[in-house]
Amino acid sequence: MAPYYGPDESEATIQTERFFLAGDIACGVGYGIQLVLYYSCAMYLWNRRKQSNKSLFLLAYITVLLSVSTIFVIVQARTVQLMYVDNRNYPGGPFEFFLATQNWAVNVMFDASLFVLTFLSDCLMLWRCWVIWTSSGKLVAYLITAFPAITLLASFAMGTLWTLESTHPGLSFYSKLPLAVGTSYYAISLGVNIILTILITGRLLVYRKQILDSLPADHARGYVSLLTIVVESAAIYSVCALIFLITYAVENPANQVLMFISCAAQQIVSYLIIYRLADGRAWRKDTLYAMSARSRGEKSGMAPDGKREGFNNNGAHHLSTFHAATVGLVLSQDHDQTTSSNTVGIHGGKEEGHSSQTDSHIFSAV
Repeated sequence: MAPYYGPDESEATIQTERFFLAGDIACGVGYGIQLVLYYSCAMYLWNRRKQSNKSLFLLAYITVLLSVSTIFVIVQARTVQLMYVDNRNYPGGPFEFFLATQNWAVNVMFDASLFVLTFLSDCLMLWRCWVIWTSSGKLVAYLITAFPAITLLASFAMGTLWTLESTHPGLSFYSKLPLAVGTSYYAISLGVNIILTILITGRLLVYRKQILDSLPADHARGYVSLLTIVVESAAIYSVCALIFLITYAVENPANQVLMFISCAAQQIVSYLIIYRLADGRAWRKDTLYAMSARSRGEKSGMAPDGKREGFNNNGAHHLSTFHAATVGLVLSQDHDQTTSSNTVGIHGGKEEGHSSQTDSHIFSAV
């Protein structure tokens, strides 16, 4: 039988340390995906900076999001180095060292950056919920989002308390008081996301039914899909966060991995939503009205601007832009065919003013 060279620690502690290292790998993978999505979003937003101030605001938002994520990844890597390399002979093992040094700056930054990332993403979800509900009127949207907004403020207060309690000497977010506060914080934060997910999903499903009833099936499939609803509602994060909360509350070591997965999922969903905004494919205040106008235009042979389709290139081009920017869920093949036909259309297919007209529609009324 081969001799044992493992650490002189309990099996539970060893298992926790295994999940801690696995969580570090999950953190790196999630960060890599975020880098790709950030670049895509930033390029779209930067190219449209002259058309709308909202593009610059969203660019600043994702830059802050990536900056905090970068700090989070750096301090996580530094924590692993301190645990398993610089202080690997600490009495009780690396994880005991981690628990005993929560007041160190690197661990304070770890907790704080995790909290800030969650809060920033929650704010984005609240805003998207308000935008989607404004098709029913701003007053309705304010009433619908009032309770989630108050709950979000409560989660901010609990998150601040959790961060402070978890960074006292000799304490960590696995200690009794921080664990209780942290469980409450994540329960409130998850509750906000679940409420927003239900509100967004429910509203988009109603929109989907109206669109399917008013547009031909072939067109409707391009405008609305279940995948679109999943992305817009951040349902992926809600599922991941729920699983993490359960494992964290019962102190299952798997929460180490699930915490990083849920955090990465939340940021990835945020980037996907902003990418859809930058690409003109996200739901806006007037999307449903635009689709209704499109349906009426198809039935009467008129474009949404009141001009008969095909009578001049500007009118036809405006219709293509209207789809891509306002609705934005048109199939790419459909859009390419429309653009191609416009290029060789009546009046010589002039393309002047195409870019500025397209970009000006993307962020208007969002």
